Amino acid sequence: MPAVEDILQVRGLRKSFGSRTALDDVDLSLPTGSMLALLGPNGAGKTTLIRAVCGRLVPDAGTVRVAGDDPSRVGSVRRRLGFVPQEIALYTHLTVRENLEVLGRLAGVSRPRSAASVTLALERAGLTDRAGERVDRLSGGLRRRTNLVAATLHRPDLLLLDEPTVGVDPNAREELHAMLRDLRESGTGILITTHDLEEAEQLADTTAFLVDGRIRAVGSPSELIQKHFGTAKELVVTLERAPGDAARAVLEEAGLASTAEPRRWSGRVETGDSDAFDLGPELLRAGSRATEIRVREPGLREVFHRVTGVEFRA
Repeated sequence: MPAVEDILQVRGLRKSFGSRTALDDVDLSLPTGSMLALLGPNGAGKTTLIRAVCGRLVPDAGTVRVAGDDPSRVGSVRRRLGFVPQEIALYTHLTVRENLEVLGRLAGVSRPRSAASVTLALERAGLTDRAGERVDRLSGGLRRRTNLVAATLHRPDLLLLDEPTVGVDPNAREELHAMLRDLRESGTGILITTHDLEEAEQLADTTAFLVDGRIRAVGSPSELIQKHFGTAKELVVTLERAPGDAARAVLEEAGLASTAEPRRWSGRVETGDSDAFDLGPELLRAGSRATEIRVREPGLREVFHRVTGVEFRA
């Protein structure tokens, strides 16, 4: 049987809860040894998609395949998954080592292999000197690191993470990123949901925008930025107060669109276009004052707004 190139394939996935459509014809692929960041606002359908990939939810239509098999029907394929939830999933009254021993056994690590697997995992994660500490005495960053180690003791082929770095300090965040990069290099496929667009730009090989249950764009961060901005920059205009009709007409004529903040408007501007800064006087004549006009390099936040018409908000 030929090797499966994609560790994860989702095709035509649909799921509704009563009259609410949570997933609407979702297609996604994740090659082995790569990382996909799933981006979307709260209520976009990210959790429903993760549950379907885990085999914990049966879709109304479409298919999910992990290493070629359906995780909702084939128990053995679920053992090839690792899952790191947003909430810390550890026994706080146990030590780090005790947590890893218990959770490793639950994930299918055999008793003979358990001690050696835990010791190696502690070394790789830089947790050896913390192995005897109770989890409730650890910092948030160390708890998240332990959570990640616990989810990968059985060496899953596909790792799912829901907001893995929420609430951690920059140093802990970078340590978690390093662990994820190492896992990817070892061949693990990684699907991560995050509200941190900078995190997605730094880590992901592929990003997917999920809004109202539909995939609105898929590609590498650089591909998406190039596709929607090319050599252009982003022009951001911040007003003293929400614009009136005359000022709105000036902004729309300049190709700008309002964001979730009524006083802030943004859009594309070609490199070297000095006319952008003439907006200040024009807006004053229209009865509105700009407190800031700036040109900046576009990122995923700007692409998301351009693709969906919605400003990305955590």
